[in-house]
Amino acid sequence: MMPTAQQTQSVCLSDMTQEQLAGYIQSMGQPAFRAKQIYKWLHQKLVTDFSSMTDQPKALIEQLKQTCTIAAPAIRRKQCSKDGTIKYLLQLADGNCIETVLMRYHYGNSVCVSTQVGCAMGCRFCASTQAGRVRDLTAGEIASEVYTVQRDTGERVSHIVLMGIGEPLHNFDNVMDFLQIISSPGGLNIGMRNISLSTCGLVPKIDELAKRKLQLTLSISLHAPNNKMRSSMMPVNDAYPLEQLIPACRRYQQATGRRISFEYSMVRGVNDSPETARELAHLIRGMGAHVNLIPINPVDGSPYSATDDKNIRRFRDLLEQLGVNATVRRRLGADISAACGQLRREDARQAAKSAMERNHTT
Repeated sequence: MMPTAQQTQSVCLSDMTQEQLAGYIQSMGQPAFRAKQIYKWLHQKLVTDFSSMTDQPKALIEQLKQTCTIAAPAIRRKQCSKDGTIKYLLQLADGNCIETVLMRYHYGNSVCVSTQVGCAMGCRFCASTQAGRVRDLTAGEIASEVYTVQRDTGERVSHIVLMGIGEPLHNFDNVMDFLQIISSPGGLNIGMRNISLSTCGLVPKIDELAKRKLQLTLSISLHAPNNKMRSSMMPVNDAYPLEQLIPACRRYQQATGRRISFEYSMVRGVNDSPETARELAHLIRGMGAHVNLIPINPVDGSPYSATDDKNIRRFRDLLEQLGVNATVRRRLGADISAACGQLRREDARQAAKSAMERNHTT
């Protein structure tokens, strides 16, 4: 249940869907059309302060200033790659930091968003999870990542990937509200077919997502074709082994009519042999799924290293010979802190070092 103006002293309007915002504004004694105007200011014109809402009554503006907020992260750091990729370290209102990445493709600009501060999933090749999960992002905070990129670059974002810091299905309700907000005709109106959601395999949430029949692309972080190998890389596999995950993927395809994409990070000497390619092809046989082979980025403290490009191509070719559609993900941002969570971790280390130096001098 959404709060009313009489029940709360601080509400982030950015977190509300259009329907929720209408109810809230009406609880303030305002006509319904005001909510449509305010929603447009927030999610289409992308304002970050109430004073910019020039078609609203001054009394309402003052009331909003006193009782409400707008999600508007600050750009703490920004790295620009030679290939046009931009990686942002964004600081939220509570001081926590997340990462957001702009990737430029021939079909348009794609933004990879974070859905949590940190991550609880513990994947051993990922920098995002090394410090654990701090908290979930709200729907408005996730949307604000996209808006911040658009304001900073002056360029339209046409595609979204929920593949940054955090596990989207571990923050299910807020992510569902974000999807409703970002695809709303009153906002950026980004179509569901231009949105990809990546999960490490939370089976009950995959089934819950399937019931919604959204036309987004579901990507499964698979990374291994058997339980022993996958559990060594991804602890979540102990809770939801392949015997549960793959049937859930098949149920999802049947319910939505959407093809699933499997992400497969290529790790030298672990999951990159011809035998594992054959295992993988057998595991997903008959699904018509797509396998996205990912050259991993180096992460400090990780025992894993990247497979060489030649071996990745051999792996791909063998999958295709076995009837599996496979491609190698284009490596973007290789000259910046490309691994997910790495820029945030570097910033935290620098902050800790600076604090130690200050304490030492005093």
